[in-house]
Amino acid sequence: YKSIANAFDEPAMTLHYRAEGRYSYAVLLFAPSAKPFDLFEPQRKGRVKLYVRRVFITDDADLLPAYLRFIRGVVDSEDLPLNLSREMLQNNPQLAQIRKAVTTRVVSELESLGEKDPENFAKIWDAFGPVIKEGLYEDFERREKLLALSRFTSTAGENRSLKQYIADLKPNQTEVYFLAGDSIERLKSNPKLESAAARGIEVLLLTDPVDAFWTSAPLDFEGKPLKSLSQGDIDFGLIPMLDEHKEETKPEADEAAIIAVIKATLGDRVSDVRASQRLTSSASCLVAGSHGPDRELERLLARQNKGGGTRPILEINLRHPLLAAISGDGADGADLSFLLLEQAQILDGELPEDPAAFAGRLNRLVLQGVAKGG
Repeated sequence: YKSIANAFDEPAMTLHYRAEGRYSYAVLLFAPSAKPFDLFEPQRKGRVKLYVRRVFITDDADLLPAYLRFIRGVVDSEDLPLNLSREMLQNNPQLAQIRKAVTTRVVSELESLGEKDPENFAKIWDAFGPVIKEGLYEDFERREKLLALSRFTSTAGENRSLKQYIADLKPNQTEVYFLAGDSIERLKSNPKLESAAARGIEVLLLTDPVDAFWTSAPLDFEGKPLKSLSQGDIDFGLIPMLDEHKEETKPEADEAAIIAVIKATLGDRVSDVRASQRLTSSASCLVAGSHGPDRELERLLARQNKGGGTRPILEINLRHPLLAAISGDGADGADLSFLLLEQAQILDGELPEDPAAFAGRLNRLVLQGVAKGG
């Protein structure tokens, strides 16, 4: 392993077998336990060496897909011609069959390791999980298997599999919920978790940049769709609340009147304003519509200037005291409407569009409260 991979660590997984039949070839592959320095280079090249009857041909035959580029080792074919050209490497049907069979075997071996040797699998996942998850976006054929071997940090703990998640579903829960962002700490304090937490619903917390991309595809696991808490409508109405969260229902403010004031004040800064099913204690949050990118993907694309950006939906908690204070179209109503938007932006890790105006509004509202208290 150390000679083939030019590595100094110990392999976390070794795969050695000989395939016989229509095509004969020997396989010796290793999964490292430490990240190589070139893991995230733009070319995303693998380093599995191709031999023909023990004669080295190339280490550029793409014997494994890009999401398995961390695997090191050799494949030695008995049948391929020794004078393989670059064009033949790309178009040879025998090599295509070897690629497919070896990829399937590696994914199955990783899945098996996760079940039989969680400790060694955890080393692989900690080092290469973000790379393996690229396959969820790229490899439709093996997506179910890749989902099965994936591990996640969630509100229930670390290294959680989707099999464990499904086993712990709450009564009437029909979806797997996730929230994508840039750090675990920020996600854990995100108001979009409130209603789920009040019902003990587990939520996957996704913080790798690739998570925003693979979750944009329609996915399900064992018949349960994956659903973002930052996108579309969420209705937890049929899932019972935990006992400690059951309390007297606070009266809701006048929904139609308040939404009208906020919409008139914010104008085209948001695409819609609506009552939230996600919030229990916070006043507001921003979500994406059912169609189009999730909030986290929208932010990633905006940073790379690859998207014009769609306007978010502002969801409001009508049981929050701030909402009851919005009445009519006076200065207070306008300031509070902007404050609902700006605090939701801050909780999502964004800056308000006009920080100086935000500070001015906040100061006015605080001084009014101080004056009334005095």
